[in-house]
Amino acid sequence: MDVKLFWRLLKWFIATVVLLLLFAAALVLLFRWVDPPSSAFMVRHWLAAESAAAGTQRLYYEWVEGPAIAPEVKLAVIAAEDQRFPAHHGFDLVELNKALARWRDGGRLRGASTLSQQVAKNLFLWRESSWLRKGLEAPLTLLIEAFWPKERILEVYLNLAQFGPDTYGVGAASWRFFDRPVATLNRSQAALLAAVLPNPIRYRVQSPSAQVRRKAAWIEQQMRNLGGPAYLDRL
Repeated sequence: MDVKLFWRLLKWFIATVVLLLLFAAALVLLFRWVDPPSSAFMVRHWLAAESAAAGTQRLYYEWVEGPAIAPEVKLAVIAAEDQRFPAHHGFDLVELNKALARWRDGGRLRGASTLSQQVAKNLFLWRESSWLRKGLEAPLTLLIEAFWPKERILEVYLNLAQFGPDTYGVGAASWRFFDRPVATLNRSQAALLAAVLPNPIRYRVQSPSAQVRRKAAWIEQQMRNLGGPAYLDRL
C-alpha cells in the first residue's frame, strides 16, 4: 500500500473515532439531565416484533423518577447484580478477576458486568456478546461514570432493564406483575423482580419457578447483609 494513502486512511480513521467519541460524550452528558425516551434494546425489540393486531400493545414501558422508586427495589438490584456499585468506577475488578480465574480453571467465561456497564449496553448497544460490543461498551461506561452520579446511573438502569417479555423498566413491571406503583413494592416483591434480571425471557416474575424463588430468597438475604436501605446512603 502506498505510504501516503496509508497515513491518509489512518488520519480518517482517527478522526472518525474522535468524532464518534465526542458524539457519545454529548449524548451521555445530555442524558444526565434528560430522561432517555427509549433505549437501543427497546428500539431493536420494537423493530423485531411481528406485526400486531390493531390496538395491541407490543412493548410496555413507563419512566419513573428515582425518588418514586421504592428503596427496596434499588437495593435489590444492587444486591443481585453489583454489590460493589457504590465503590467502583465502572468496572468491578474483583469480579473480573474471579471470572478470569474460573475460565482459566476450565469453567465457562461468565460476565461480571456492573450496573454502569449494563446501562451503557442497554442504552446504546446490543444484547449479543462480542469483542466489538465489549470494546464499545468500555469507553461508554467510563463516560457514564465520569458524567453521571451513582444515583442517576441506578435510576436509568432501573428504567431501562428488561423484567419480562415486552416489559422494560420497573414502572411498567410493577404494574404488570403486581398491579401497583413501584413506590409501594416490598422487599419480597423487589427481590423477585431482581431475580429475573439475568434472563427475563426465561425467568418469570409471574408464576416464578423454584429456581427464581431460590434466587429471590438469596437476594433478600443479601439485602439484609448489606444493611437494608441504609446502604443506599453510600451512593
